Amino acid sequence: QVQLVESGGGFVQAGGSLRLSCVGSESILGTWDMGWYRQAPGNQREWIATATSGGTTNYADSMKGRFTISSDNAKLTVYLQMTSLKPEDTAMYYCNLNYYGSSVWGQGTQVTVSS
Repeated sequence: QVQLVESGGGFVQAGGSLRLSCVGSESILGTWDMGWYRQAPGNQREWIATATSGGTTNYADSMKGRFTISSDNAKLTVYLQMTSLKPEDTAMYYCNLNYYGSSVWGQGTQVTVSS
């Protein structure tokens, strides 16, 4: 089974930017989609955006504008560029991969935005 590793989280001041990465452990020949989610303490996991092997991207309406997802399909890697970060963006950010009927989650990377 493909494993995912997220990186790029950390501490940032409000208004700053971060770029998260999610790397899959092996290539996938078929179709897939990879998405970013986040979960703050006491809250449900929230979908941010998804990129597909076909090159399309989709965003949650509330995430449009400050978050940009991109992918390197050859490397089974997706990125999440986050700008104008706010304290309410503080959360654990997770990557999710769906392929061949399987769904895989990464371990998450923490993003903390200070005011």
